[in-house]
Parts: sequence; C-alpha cells; structure tokens
Amino acid sequence: MSTLQKLREAFRTALDLPADAPVDDLQYQDNEKWDSLAHMSLIATLEDEFGVMIDTDDVINMSSFQEAIKILGKYGVEISE
Repeated sequence: MSTLQKLREAFRTALDLPADAPVDDLQYQDNEKWDSLAHMSLIATLEDEFGVMIDTDDVINMSSFQEAIKILGKYGVEISE
C-alpha cells in the first residue's frame, strides 16, 4: 500500500468515513465528522501509522488533507502513490 493510500485510510478511519469516501479535498470542519475530538484522533492515527510525533503547532495547523501531506513531509514522510 502506498503512503498516499495509508494517509487516505488514516483519514477515513479517524473521521469514521466510508471506505470509498473521497478525502483528498477534505478540510477541517467542512465535514461534520471532523470536529476537535476527531482531529485529535486523526493526529494520533497519523502518529501511529507513520511513526512520527507531531508538534503542537502542526496539530493546530493541520487544517486539510493537503496540509497533512505538507506537515508529514516536515517529519520525513514522503507521501506518494
């Protein structure tokens, strides 16, 4: 499974979305399921999945799927197909 697929699955799992839900354009609070509690679940899922510790500023700034790609890149995680 590619890192992009793993990231998509992490979003779907943490936000309790259907397995086929599109997430590439997802933004914080655009989806009713992405509230503050789901956000912390997402952060924990990403940390577990990619073996990183995301600092507080990045937790706050992770406002979209695309931003998650950028933030994970700061931690050496290359998201690709």
